[in-house]
Amino acid sequence: MSDRDDLGARLRRLGFRVRGDAVTSFLGHVHKSRLGPTETVEQLVDLEERARAAVNLARRTRFACLGSFKTLDRFDWSHPEKIDRSLVEHLAELDFVAKGENVLLKGGSGLGKTMIAQNLAHAALAAGFTVRFSTLAAALADLLGQESMPAFERRLRRYTRPDLLVLDELGYLPCDTRAADLLYNIISRRHEQRSTIITTNLPFKQWGNTFPGAACVVALVDRFAQHCHRLEILGESYRDKHRLDPDRPAPSTSKSRRQQH
Repeated sequence: MSDRDDLGARLRRLGFRVRGDAVTSFLGHVHKSRLGPTETVEQLVDLEERARAAVNLARRTRFACLGSFKTLDRFDWSHPEKIDRSLVEHLAELDFVAKGENVLLKGGSGLGKTMIAQNLAHAALAAGFTVRFSTLAAALADLLGQESMPAFERRLRRYTRPDLLVLDELGYLPCDTRAADLLYNIISRRHEQRSTIITTNLPFKQWGNTFPGAACVVALVDRFAQHCHRLEILGESYRDKHRLDPDRPAPSTSKSRRQQH
């Protein structure tokens, strides 16, 4: 074992998070640049702080249940027939989270709604906000599965406490009146205090189709829409476009950025 490898192992035993190969690279930089002791320690501390921040962000991302996703720099802005790119870029600055405002991402399947929501959620995590991501169906099933009121209230806090809550795919599965009441409960508790992103294929006036017979739908829409940024994406599903055109050439490295999800 080299002295550099040994130093990396010793740093790990002391609780350092920086990887061994990063330590080796850092020591090479120190010798090549002939850094003094103070500069060496300062840069080692910077390296460790970045490593800890990366580990912390990865842990919080797993806890937020974001799943795997493609970054926004791979989004093909030319594919949708309609999308307000400036609004997406404005939302990525996260002022809406700081103000407790909501976001509606509306469009058909395969146009990038979920990808945009995941990127906004990840940006919020990187900025230090707490985040929870779930499909609407999974969140409602989770809450409806609680067997006692204390258990329900504890589980409900998963969806009411985060600074940013993302509920994906409203409108893809029908829900009963109990589910509608639960969603209204969540939105009401978060109203004007914490931000919620909802992705859907339905305009507000058709939300009642997802919750047939639910008396709270109008109040639900009013609460969510009061302070809400609305992004509508129009166009052909990217997935359908390539599935229905088998003669289309496989995307090159640059064209692979068109994959939205």
